[in-house]
Amino acid sequence: MTRRWPPWTFGSGASVGALGSRLLALVSLAAWLSLGSQVRVLLGSRGLLPVAELIDAVRADGRASPFDLPTLCWWFHSDGALVGGTIAGALLSLAALGGWRPRTCFALSTALYLSYATVGRDFLSFQWDNLLLECGLLAAFLPTRRPAPVVHFLFRLVLFKLYFESGIAKWQSQLGDWQDGSAMTYYYETAPLPTWLAFTAHHLPVWWHHLESRATLLLELGVPFLIFGPRRARLLAAVVFSWFQIFNAATANYGFFCYLAAALNVFLLDDADVVRAGARAAPYVPTWLRRAVGRLRIQAPAPPAGEKPPSGLRRAAAIAGALFLVAGSLVDGLYQLAESDGALAFAAPLVELNQRFRLVNSYHLFASITRERIEPELQTLAEGDPGPEPEPADESADDGRWTPQYLWHKPGDPRRAPDFVAPHQPRVDFQLWFYGLAFRRRAPAYVSTLVDRMCEDPAAVQPLFRQPLPPHPTAVRIVYWRYLFVSRAERRATGAWWQRARVATSRAVRCPSTDR
Repeated sequence: MTRRWPPWTFGSGASVGALGSRLLALVSLAAWLSLGSQVRVLLGSRGLLPVAELIDAVRADGRASPFDLPTLCWWFHSDGALVGGTIAGALLSLAALGGWRPRTCFALSTALYLSYATVGRDFLSFQWDNLLLECGLLAAFLPTRRPAPVVHFLFRLVLFKLYFESGIAKWQSQLGDWQDGSAMTYYYETAPLPTWLAFTAHHLPVWWHHLESRATLLLELGVPFLIFGPRRARLLAAVVFSWFQIFNAATANYGFFCYLAAALNVFLLDDADVVRAGARAAPYVPTWLRRAVGRLRIQAPAPPAGEKPPSGLRRAAAIAGALFLVAGSLVDGLYQLAESDGALAFAAPLVELNQRFRLVNSYHLFASITRERIEPELQTLAEGDPGPEPEPADESADDGRWTPQYLWHKPGDPRRAPDFVAPHQPRVDFQLWFYGLAFRRRAPAYVSTLVDRMCEDPAAVQPLFRQPLPPHPTAVRIVYWRYLFVSRAERRATGAWWQRARVATSRAVRCPSTDR
């Protein structure tokens, strides 16, 4: 009797592969559409971090090669090329969603996304960008017509890393906030882009927040081991992880992250689970939607006549590749999270190479929770105004002359409700949250460029703001506010969601046109 190898198939076959491929394509489509809607203001020639300037500087330096900076932008970095690349990525995702050569589509889409992630710098440096790249690499090897136990195992490994490594990072938090239970007492109020449900969650009892904090540690350090267990254990893990991501998505906007993390749960199922779930859901799904889903061939299709199973050589290559990715994950995880005192210094070149291509990653989400929310608010001084005082005695004395310019998804006006925007990720709004945490340090390049654009080229950054920017402002400044959720009673009495207090005001930047 021949022994099955590898032994972790667990009934996960073609139906799971087909469903997983479609869900990953759907998330990839959302990622591309989100990036495409803002790529010019982020990376275009008049954007905040222009790619053309980066490539020109790298070429002038002469020390980096396309291997050091893996991106197609070496050759294509015009505004048209940047927009066209996101359209191409969206079309590749649509093709994969429709089942047309999905592995080829994922390979091309992932290489293209890596091109943007490499030159996107601050704006594409999020851990879920790395997660999308890692999943895209695996999806390029994911068959949808036959079982692929090695690839399915690697998807389970990614899911394990996502939660377990994040749990380790929380356990190692220097604040000890997850262990003492205080983390969740701050989380909902200080999340980068909370939803209006975060207000309700924040006002739950303190004992509940302490329970949440410790339960999160238990979930991330214990439940991931069920990923490699028998079917019932994996189903339990899938349910727990799914509810966890539902709560995440309900209370904060993390772009496509929650949806991508939830999609990975599919690889914890057996084919029979997919078929059974489809049969139970069918009576509640409109006919037109059933037909559309049927065209995607989510359930396992019959393999073409005469198709041969993978040869022994291909199986051996798959296992060798899997072992390489497992070893890479282990080394990278230890390098990032372990206190090795130089014991892993030998792995530094491998880790550096891996970080360059971002295809095998470590994850440390929400390692500690910030305890205050500092929001930078950009303000303009109208054309014709004599200009700001050099150093006013009272920072708020001339507030009436300044006009706040609210970004679409920042708190801004305390009476405006936090909104739902995911799976779109407004990357400038999100990144400014990080800037608020460290605003007393030197402003990052994109903040300085944003102020310059508001002065000299307001049309270039207009898509970021709710109201029309003045075409010729006299000056621009940043006011930093500490935001707190109001009490429930105050919310009912005033209609406000936030209360805020000024923390600091930057020196006003006079716009060049006023000095002519």
